[in-house]
Amino acid sequence: MKTSEIRNLFEQFEQAATVVNKVECWSARELQSLLGYSKWENFEKVIVKAKESCENAGQNISDHFPDVGKMVQIGSGAEKEIPDMLLTRYACYLIAQNGDSRKEQISFAQTYFAVQTRRAELIEQRLLETERVKARLKLQETEKKLSGVIYERGVDDKGFAIIRSKGDQALFGLSTSVLKSRMNVPESRPVADFLPTVSIKAKDLAAEMTSVNVQSKDLKGVNPITHEHVDNNAAVRSMLIDRGIVPEKLPPAEDVKKVERRLKSEEKKALKNRSQK
Repeated sequence: MKTSEIRNLFEQFEQAATVVNKVECWSARELQSLLGYSKWENFEKVIVKAKESCENAGQNISDHFPDVGKMVQIGSGAEKEIPDMLLTRYACYLIAQNGDSRKEQISFAQTYFAVQTRRAELIEQRLLETERVKARLKLQETEKKLSGVIYERGVDDKGFAIIRSKGDQALFGLSTSVLKSRMNVPESRPVADFLPTVSIKAKDLAAEMTSVNVQSKDLKGVNPITHEHVDNNAAVRSMLIDRGIVPEKLPPAEDVKKVERRLKSEEKKALKNRSQK
């Protein structure tokens, strides 16, 4: 297809879209024309196949193919109502997948709706990555707060390192060195930079509990605080395992520093693009 044809089809699909109850959708009758079907009966057969695909995917057909009426002129200013449907983006995607791929309009629609779906996937992925970066920053703040609390209670840097290491062992059932080896974490980097979000939040919860209890119980010195931190991590571990999550068996995640740099880079590009429009 020529660039001009692609742009023309893109504009037609964009213009045909409407929003009903905050959901973007297309009229089946309009989509019929856009996809090059001259007869409703033929297009209806494609819709039936799309509905089957929707049901097989475990989706509710009525959520994506609701029936509506459409008024059309029949001459002399008279109108009559004909059956129509409001199709969600997902429904349109399924129709395109089940249509006659020999039609250029169908080929375009398959790509068009796939790209839209892919954008949604990218948004979801970005949200998950943002959540992980925020969780890691929160853990850093919690550990900084905890270190301040225990430094006031006779614990130095070496003691804090011991407390944190013992806590990790209680949470993951492995020593820090073994955990790093299993997850291929560089020796100079903290394990938390490579943990999945749920594990980062687990560490954060245990550290928050220790910070609160050290103060409320007025604990002092390495041994009492270590015992408290181990107990808290063990309690969090027990909760995770009860819910079917074994922390040390979760696969390592991408270096959170790389994720953070990528998110910031994408944000800068987006801001730049907006400023140029």
